[in-house]
Amino acid sequence: MTASQQFSADVLTINLEKEAGRIASCIRDFMKNRLKRRGIVIGLSGGIDSSVTAALAVKALGPARVFGLEMPERHSAAETTSLSRAVIDHLAIESLRIDISPILASVGFYQLYDNAVRMVIPEYATGWKSKVVTSSVFENQGFSMMSIVAQSPDGTTVKARLPLKPYLEIVAATNFKQRTRKMLEYYHADRLNYAVAGTPNRLEYDQGFFVKLGDGASDLKPIAHLYKTQVYRMAEYLGIPERIRNRPPTTDTYSLSQGQDEFYFSLPYHQMDLCLYGKNKGVAPEALAAATGLQAEQVQKVYDDIDTKRSTTRYLHLKPLLMEKIAEISV
Repeated sequence: MTASQQFSADVLTINLEKEAGRIASCIRDFMKNRLKRRGIVIGLSGGIDSSVTAALAVKALGPARVFGLEMPERHSAAETTSLSRAVIDHLAIESLRIDISPILASVGFYQLYDNAVRMVIPEYATGWKSKVVTSSVFENQGFSMMSIVAQSPDGTTVKARLPLKPYLEIVAATNFKQRTRKMLEYYHADRLNYAVAGTPNRLEYDQGFFVKLGDGASDLKPIAHLYKTQVYRMAEYLGIPERIRNRPPTTDTYSLSQGQDEFYFSLPYHQMDLCLYGKNKGVAPEALAAATGLQAEQVQKVYDDIDTKRSTTRYLHLKPLLMEKIAEISV
């Protein structure tokens, strides 16, 4: 596509009925012929991706063969449990709520996290809240600048640059959350003879926005090919409660409210989707600019950032590396 050709957000329009049916058919085929499991376990966060994944699983297998797990902890947003309950009630699936705070405390997560934050903000103490944010892709000089934002009990906000050591310690500690949840998902999958469904959309899957052996671990990923924009449209088609469809994308990982755009992608999903689509299809930045509301130079910076994230997160997609191929085992 050249700059003179028209480019619009319509490129993300799909036949929702046809696509939902195709995904459901694939799920049934995978369960019967490849995974050989009776049903599906899904961790439900109250977000759009897990809700749509659960709805597609129900469409494929029926509500009696889908099991939902709610796994909040003390840093979860106040609305998380009410939203996850809303989709459970809507889909009429069996579910279980497990507060994972005691598990996280037992492995030292909260102390490890607080200690890492205090490397940068020494006054950080009980009652404070915090989150990690990234610099704008348009400010980056080839790499992201990470900062910690902390809020004291009286509402005072402090922002400080995160050097590499505390940043890595914060990320390593918060990864306990995703890995703890996945451990519980596989426990219930094993006892039920079910498979575990992952919930990443295409943007997250492509850009490595997941934790290895955490939310990145699963037996099937029904929406990994759908752009986030398409997931929202699929949610409306499937009748997902409006409260969930209206919730902005959030990590729900840190104690302060944090959008995915301020933590990882730098842009709202509707712009990132179009940039990723344009990158995938070889669309020139000049042709993409008007549809995204960005300058052509800004689109190019997003393209470059997509390449950087693909490169730096490649190892997340890798299978364990073998010293030599085991010919008798092929997958």
